[in-house]
Amino acid sequence: MKKVAIYPGSFDPITNGHVDIIERGVEIFDELIVAVAHNPQKANLFSEKERVDMIRQIFKGRKNIEVDSFSCLLVDYVARRQAKVIMKGLRFVSDFEYEFQMALTNRRMNSQIETLFMMASEPYSYLSSGLVKEIASLEGSVSGMVPKLVEKRLREKLQKKGKGKKDAVS
Repeated sequence: MKKVAIYPGSFDPITNGHVDIIERGVEIFDELIVAVAHNPQKANLFSEKERVDMIRQIFKGRKNIEVDSFSCLLVDYVARRQAKVIMKGLRFVSDFEYEFQMALTNRRMNSQIETLFMMASEPYSYLSSGLVKEIASLEGSVSGMVPKLVEKRLREKLQKKGKGKKDAVS
């Protein structure tokens, strides 16, 4: 039987930390489904479609990585996809506290699904999508923090929104 895991997240945008977790995850599982969460309560910079498209382009040609989106309970999505594992990346103790609570809640809802925590690699242990967006919006360099495609899309998106312009000095 094929070992399938789901790596859920908002990925707004996907960072090199996410890419690292994905690359390491496919070494453990036969197939990894990167599942972009639809959360209407969250103000995302990129649309769900844009996030899915960027991730698909980054992993184009990788047969064991699928990119999908979902808008239901994660455990329902995992069961529907016939996976047994939710894979989550952790950076700090604060991540663990939140993710541990979610893992226990998910297990309560479906005891057949396990959660695997993977520690962020050291170079990415500080990195978050929020930090990347903040730096990019202030025209700072996010080179090395996100794939080149994402860096380009961030600049384009922020220019369209009228952000990413330096404040005029009086």
